[in-house]
Amino acid sequence: MDEPLSLLVIGAHPDDCLIKAGGIAAKYAQAGHDVTFLSMTDGSAGHHEMGRTKLAARRKRETEAVAETLGIDYDVWDVADGELMPTLENRKRLIRYVREVDPDLVLGPRPNDYHPDHRYCARLVRDAAYMLIVPNVCPRVDPMDGNPVVGYVADGFEKPNPFEPDVVLDVDDVVDDKLDALHCHESQLYEWLPYTFGELDQVPEGDETRRAWLGDEMLGHLEANTPMNVADRFRDELIVRYGEDRGGDVGHAEAVEISEYGAELTDEKRDRLFFF
Repeated sequence: MDEPLSLLVIGAHPDDCLIKAGGIAAKYAQAGHDVTFLSMTDGSAGHHEMGRTKLAARRKRETEAVAETLGIDYDVWDVADGELMPTLENRKRLIRYVREVDPDLVLGPRPNDYHPDHRYCARLVRDAAYMLIVPNVCPRVDPMDGNPVVGYVADGFEKPNPFEPDVVLDVDDVVDDKLDALHCHESQLYEWLPYTFGELDQVPEGDETRRAWLGDEMLGHLEANTPMNVADRFRDELIVRYGEDRGGDVGHAEAVEISEYGAELTDEKRDRLFFF
């Protein structure tokens, strides 16, 4: 490509971007493109033992480790976990932020979700999308020349409507990169999430042992219970994209549903933005 692309992944909490789009981000970064993660909250609610102040600081350090591991930028807003609201103030903050990043592709959650932070994160992205090009909105930051393509990352919610992918992507060759980055989120992958699953006693001690466990037991658990890996769920789409042999063999895939609130995904943009 003549010019590098810019990918912006937006999540409500510091591990959300990575779980749903870590493979896509790794592919972008390895190809020399710009990648930015944004967490709209500080993640300070997600623990069974640590208080908010210490946890927020710890999770910020974890995002810094992820940024170094993947070679990306990672920003965290100073909004308390569990208290994100789709206010005009937050919408304007997001408009200014996205304009400054100037992405070609924005990925984030759908509004269908169990967690209010996820729902309101999605609403803020949706509400900001068109306004990115309007000069009289947030006039101190130059508007974008055109809307970016906006996509939703995969989820398993069926009502009021299920996730329907427009692009399903093979990320097998960057699974280790994704796992290495997930390994940085120690407070979540080795403490909070196992606690919520009732499996905290199964988490081993030691850095190397935990990383191996993450690749075997924990990743398998996440695959079975969340849309972290959609290879089996969207096998037919993988075969259409990559052919019978390769599509049938993909072990780890991520998917994107294009939002009508962003730019149209033309064939040209599909080939450019989803080059792998």
